[in-house]
Amino acid sequence: MSKFTPQPDELQKRASRFWPPELLAKAKALSAIPRLIETQDKFISIIDVSDKSPNSWKNVLHETNELPPNLFLKHLLVLSDLGGELLKRLRLELPRTFRDGEMVFSWREASHTYNFKQITNGGKLDNSSLFVDGKSLAIPHDLDAAMEDVIMLLLFGAAATNAKLPEVIGDKCMIGSLIGRKPELQKFVRQRYILVSRITAGATSNSLGQIAQDYVCELLRKDLPEWKITRNGRIPGISQNAGNTDMNFDIVATSPSKKHFAIEVSYQVTTNSVIERKSGQAQARANLLHKAGHKLAYVMDGAGNFERIAALRTICDFSDCTVAFTPEEIKVLVEFLTGQA
Repeated sequence: MSKFTPQPDELQKRASRFWPPELLAKAKALSAIPRLIETQDKFISIIDVSDKSPNSWKNVLHETNELPPNLFLKHLLVLSDLGGELLKRLRLELPRTFRDGEMVFSWREASHTYNFKQITNGGKLDNSSLFVDGKSLAIPHDLDAAMEDVIMLLLFGAAATNAKLPEVIGDKCMIGSLIGRKPELQKFVRQRYILVSRITAGATSNSLGQIAQDYVCELLRKDLPEWKITRNGRIPGISQNAGNTDMNFDIVATSPSKKHFAIEVSYQVTTNSVIERKSGQAQARANLLHKAGHKLAYVMDGAGNFERIAALRTICDFSDCTVAFTPEEIKVLVEFLTGQA
């Protein structure tokens, strides 16, 4: 065993095992779901007590610091299943739907009118402008006219009596009917977030993997400014089906002398099948690369990966260089790359 080819027990001693703080912040920003789940009880309580009038939620929201308006709006968007594409469609539909700029709706056996302040003028309407994208949610934003308009639409749009929203949108805008009906509201919110969590789990895992790859690329580019570092890259002549399809690697590092290095990255805090897939590919990929005069390296870390010890051992056995996910370990990878270039 050399510095470049440790076995799992030695690699684990050099590993971070859990996400570094600077990357954890980026990972959290990828998905609003964890924060939404953390604040769902507060959201339910605000909706539940806002039963005096259709806009009572504004007063209640103003009195709390735990749920900023943009996060409150994000709750409604997720619960209504209204994403960025439907918001863009709304921008075009609203001026035609509410031609006089007001929404007349039925609530608690009475008719109410809401005058839109901004969103019926055809202006920009998307996650970014409403401060509900991943980046914006990290910063509390005060309620503005567009946010208030969208909130009222999401709460009461399905009950509009002076216009009819497109069915794909209108049927979703019904949460206002649950105001003051806490058991039904709780059931609706809990079931919706269970579903959303399941749907987003795979996407979140994939996004976290991309963050890990980006981080490794960033460090390599810093130390190897003359090299070409490509995420989701390919190496000429390396195919997975007799030349029909080029093989993809998490990262491809190409030296100034055109020597290629395939680098696979996996950082799993919770155990899953990613490492098993990489383990199953390890021998075949190593054979293909070595036959063409190239090298194969791995950046492996995370408590979950170290639980799959057999898969990790296979990877180590067929790797030309295996390092953990720390700046110091990436320096070892750089040393390997420059020594083989």
